[in-house]
Amino acid sequence: MSKKGGIKAEFKEFIMRGNVIDLAVGVIIGGAFQAIVNSLVNDVIMPVISLITGGIDFANKFVALDGGSYATLAEAQEKGAAVIAYGNFISAVINFLIMAVVIFLIVKAINKVANAKKKTDEEPEAAPTTKVCPYCKSEIDIEASKCPHCTSDV
Repeated sequence: MSKKGGIKAEFKEFIMRGNVIDLAVGVIIGGAFQAIVNSLVNDVIMPVISLITGGIDFANKFVALDGGSYATLAEAQEKGAAVIAYGNFISAVINFLIMAVVIFLIVKAINKVANAKKKTDEEPEAAPTTKVCPYCKSEIDIEASKCPHCTSDV
């Protein structure tokens, strides 16, 4: 089951497909976009949520599994305590929801533009140039007042 050029040629063909390159570009842009969303969540939204909830700092919400008491998550991790950092999980969920909303809005806008372009690209239907005689069912000119086949008034 060997092809000419072997696995190297097959890999080259796979890599050079347009959809693989598009996917790679999408992943890179997605990574950069994730940094923007993280900044939006951590620097804009979480402080507002913290203000609304009375100063709750989600970054320092954790449970120490060793039963110790630590002031911050960083302190607990520095001392090697096993922790469940549920505040980080809440932040990640908020990041995901914001990312999903932003992507939804972007896709919706792209679809709207594509549909508008599709409508302008479509040519309007041409007006009919013929009609059917109601008596003999022959096709006649649209402006005819008499059928040339059966001589009926139409």
